[in-house]
Amino acid sequence: MPFTDTPWPNGAPCWADIAVPDLPGALDFYGAVIGWSFADTGEEYGHFTLCQTEGRAAAGIGPVMQEGQPSFWTLYLATDDVDATAKLVTDGGGSVLAGPMDIPDTGRMAVCTDATGGVFGLWQAAGQVGIEVFNQPGSLVWEDARLTDVERGREFYRGLFGYTYAEVPGLPLEDYGTFGLGEEPLGGMGGTMGAPEGTPSHWLVYFGVESVDASVAAAGERGGTVMMAAQDTPFGRMAVLTDPFGAPFALHQETTESNQG
Repeated sequence: MPFTDTPWPNGAPCWADIAVPDLPGALDFYGAVIGWSFADTGEEYGHFTLCQTEGRAAAGIGPVMQEGQPSFWTLYLATDDVDATAKLVTDGGGSVLAGPMDIPDTGRMAVCTDATGGVFGLWQAAGQVGIEVFNQPGSLVWEDARLTDVERGREFYRGLFGYTYAEVPGLPLEDYGTFGLGEEPLGGMGGTMGAPEGTPSHWLVYFGVESVDASVAAAGERGGTVMMAAQDTPFGRMAVLTDPFGAPFALHQETTESNQG
């Protein structure tokens, strides 16, 4: 199984978390949909809760800090110097929304927007490397930057981490491709892909599951909404949902075709 206990390289997607107005409800929802177990970090950390697969950290869920705060999944990118990377964010036309700040005994973080307005986080590992399980059911398996200005976004993230970009052969989306730190892709980057007019730039996280159809059914029973119905693709079976708090996320299931591709 793909596990790690070492810090992720600069620029690698390394964590995802969400703040919700109903923590018990969120744990019930995501436990059923993705199959996570949970570990409360305690009152000292505001009852931020680790989502776990086989006892390894896969994501985080915490309570909102103020009433009316929107819920959405934040993807974090690894850096060995949050402060230096945060300066590159502002130099490149983005902004720093929170931090940089220390999370005691865990790491140092910041929350930023890119040059197109998409929110993302930065994580400098200390006691917590970020995700400890990946590329399997119950873990982060992919992520898309869906941007209102693709070229500006690519330029921004290239300035941050030196990303390289590549086309996806046979994919009928002219402005979509992969980003990476070498030949191995880390995720996708493209336009907003048919989202309603006015949809801002955002990152979409994909979580692996054993069965997309079973997970979609479990989500529907717990107040989730289907944004993109489950469908087979050359890259696996996928669906896009929102949780009961309106936060979008995607599901992915390996299939025989995707394993061969």
